Amino acid sequence: MSYPESTPFPSASHRRPSRIRCASRRRTTAAAVAAACILAFSGPLRAARVQGDPFPALASADLVGGALPDTRGKVLLVDFWASWCAPCKASFPAYAKLQADYAGRGLVIVAVSVDENASAYAAFVRRFHPPFAAVRDAGQQLVRTVSVPTMPTCYLVGRDGRVRFMLSGFHGDETERTLRHEIDALLSQNPGPS
Repeated sequence: MSYPESTPFPSASHRRPSRIRCASRRRTTAAAVAAACILAFSGPLRAARVQGDPFPALASADLVGGALPDTRGKVLLVDFWASWCAPCKASFPAYAKLQADYAGRGLVIVAVSVDENASAYAAFVRRFHPPFAAVRDAGQQLVRTVSVPTMPTCYLVGRDGRVRFMLSGFHGDETERTLRHEIDALLSQNPGPS
């Protein structure tokens, strides 16, 4: 399966879906990737969430389309996606498997659509029937706050509310293996006092 070229998430002044980027499966050299990432960002690089940064509270992000699950004391996987993104379509079945395997151990998955078109978001959700929360960032407030570089991008957030791992793109089994490794590590950590 081939995926489209990567495209950056647009700034507020360039919100056409054709300008939002999807991460591709294509392998490139580290230097080329680094250069592309620098050029792809429309905002300042310092605004991006990185490992150790607190992740914004989902409850205050004006997300629509469904109820948010309780995330207190849980490991949280937040996936940013769009209905027109081919890798996003491939990621939802993998996230459904992660949900089935890890929800009982304390993983919560929230998939956040960046679709401006509510009907495109709704059609995607009807098609994939995700067993996890799939909401829409209608005003694109959260995606701007987090500075999401490409679609899809997922963030693993520890029980302490801090970003512990970030992954741009979806590369099939390779991505699923990587996420399972990171999720296992986070779930094995002592939750500490509540």
